[in-house]
Amino acid sequence: MHFEVLVEDQSGGSALDIFLEKILGQNSADHSWRIHSYKGIGRIPKELHKSSDPSKRFLLGNLPRILKGYGRSLDRETSAVIVVLDSDDRDCVKFKQELLEVYYSIEPKPVVQFRLAIEESEAWLLGDAAAVKSAYPKAKNSMLEKYVQDSVCGTWEILADAIHTGGSERLRRLGWWAVGAAKYEWATNIAPFVDVDVNQSRSFQVFRAGVQKLAKL
Repeated sequence: MHFEVLVEDQSGGSALDIFLEKILGQNSADHSWRIHSYKGIGRIPKELHKSSDPSKRFLLGNLPRILKGYGRSLDRETSAVIVVLDSDDRDCVKFKQELLEVYYSIEPKPVVQFRLAIEESEAWLLGDAAAVKSAYPKAKNSMLEKYVQDSVCGTWEILADAIHTGGSERLRRLGWWAVGAAKYEWATNIAPFVDVDVNQSRSFQVFRAGVQKLAKL
């Protein structure tokens, strides 16, 4: 099975590439994937069939156009699209329905799975506290133990307060470019240690199960 994976930012893409290899094995003829990282989540366009501007690299704004293209080019028997998004503070049920409405609006349809990281992609890293400690041995146990799996609690801030010098407050003062760079570093460093079979994040478990079902594992 081949997977086209759409993710809203570079840090998410970095972690997903590692997670998929852990779930599927080496990127090869048996199971292959391509990661497409965007410059943010953006918004679902109000007019789903209106042409979007590909130069604006926001995932949701381009989603109808992208899925239409995959519907024409992908073989439903051998390929699938996985769209991975942060739920942030959205109502997950409502957000999922909005994504499905985009899917229902296109023809022909590719095989698509929408997967939400609750609240942010850092939840999938915090789902394995041992992995965080392996990557960052000085991580603060008090912060890791404070985290409630898949809760809307300021997820990246908790991870930052656990492992980053000066914590989330220092990163905020430096600006969003620093936050983005730190998130990419965390994903790259922690994901290799994550045990995908014991990860405690429920939203990660749903992602893993979906990939395994499509790959018939």
